[in-house]
Amino acid sequence: MNIIPAIDIIDGKCVRLTQGDYGQKKIYDDNPVEVAKRYEDHGLRYLHVVDLDGAKSKHIVNIQVLEDITNTTDLIVDFGGGVKSSGDIEKAYKAGASRITGGSIAVREPELFGDWINQYGPDKIILGADVKDRNIAVGGWLETSDQDIIAFIKYYTKKDIRFVICTDISRDGVLEGPAIDLYKELLAEFPGINLIASGGVGSIEDVEKLAETGVWGVIIGKAIYENRVTLDDLVKFQN
Repeated sequence: MNIIPAIDIIDGKCVRLTQGDYGQKKIYDDNPVEVAKRYEDHGLRYLHVVDLDGAKSKHIVNIQVLEDITNTTDLIVDFGGGVKSSGDIEKAYKAGASRITGGSIAVREPELFGDWINQYGPDKIILGADVKDRNIAVGGWLETSDQDIIAFIKYYTKKDIRFVICTDISRDGVLEGPAIDLYKELLAEFPGINLIASGGVGSIEDVEKLAETGVWGVIIGKAIYENRVTLDDLVKFQN
């Protein structure tokens, strides 16, 4: 399994929200680059960067943070938040992102998102399937669509999507355990996808349970900041 620490950005700083609520913001570090370097120094290879300002503003805001991280480290960075146009995606790749995550855009403009999969290749695009009560959430999780997660992923598997990040928003930032049953269901339904679990990890036991499901990777944010899991423990799971 691949361990993917998360850096969520508001005003250029590392923050975490609780259940996607911008009103429940906690700042953990003023220097995202130093945080990224710390992850790399411990032997981790991947990083998940989310521009929360961008997700809310519907265009990329914190592009300089992404560029600074990719210029300073060799981490494989996936980037999301505010990627709403072909200009946005080009800007993110130019700033050093290895993969782009699209959630809202995949709901609202499926033809454009499908074009991106064709243009850049399925190894460069991640489908963001973030759910509230099994329906896909959009707009920085501020809105919920009427699209069921199974139908949503099925549509994009027909367009050759390979990477899917799934966050159960009710579990995000509360450290009470990931949505194991949901991930098992998705892997049974879509055995060919590289599923990345996100949300809820609060202990190393949670990481062990996720490893047993067969997910490709797990995104961990608050549990690292709150010292619920250590980087030394996490690196043991890294492929």
